[in-house]
Amino acid sequence: MNKNNNSCIKGLGFCVLIIMSVLSVAAAAHAQADLDAPISAEDKAKFDEILSPVTKIYNLIKYGASLVAVIALLFAGISYMFSGNDIRKRDTSKNMAAYVFIGLVVIWAAPFVVNLLIA
Repeated sequence: MNKNNNSCIKGLGFCVLIIMSVLSVAAAAHAQADLDAPISAEDKAKFDEILSPVTKIYNLIKYGASLVAVIALLFAGISYMFSGNDIRKRDTSKNMAAYVFIGLVVIWAAPFVVNLLIA
């Protein structure tokens, strides 16, 4: 084996070791947790109190990313308009706009997907 393959195998082994460690800890926590117990109002209030700053940070990131997306869309549109007959520039601009829209959908749909999975 050459040096590249050997380091790749070592890295893969390390990743497998980390994943197995995380899975064993998660399995132990799952075995001890009572997932069928009803949630009390006090526990729900504590959870909402903990979740409040996370929600604020998520909203800040969401709106900041939306602002960056608008700027990227403007750049893609201007780049598309000035591409002329250059097909490569035109395709690059189209791809940029498509990726921006995909990113916006992921960012804005994330809370709905989480709520769908939790409920």
